[in-house]
Amino acid sequence: ESRWPFLFGAIIVPSLIQAVILPFLPESPRYLLLEKHNRSKAEKAFQRFLGKDDVSQEIEEVLAESRVQRNTKLVSIVQLLRTRTVRWQIATVVVTMGCYQLCGLNAV
Repeated sequence: ESRWPFLFGAIIVPSLIQAVILPFLPESPRYLLLEKHNRSKAEKAFQRFLGKDDVSQEIEEVLAESRVQRNTKLVSIVQLLRTRTVRWQIATVVVTMGCYQLCGLNAV
């Protein structure tokens, strides 16, 4: 019983290792391209991840996906429940998650 503080203290070692390694890891190419609008750093990050020089196709794929996401229409919960095709799926998920909560199985 008196050793439980050591158990909580053991978490310090992995967190320190991660804090030391983190500055040396490259940033996400998607983040650099879409959020920071820095194409050259995004190309360098893609080259480092993929190990090839020509990453123009990957850059274009990310930009195309971003355009598709911007054009996606968001719907409210009320509109979602009015849609007949997804109503049964939503009801199934809600009932399943309610059963998980009632039986104490909240690990999912």
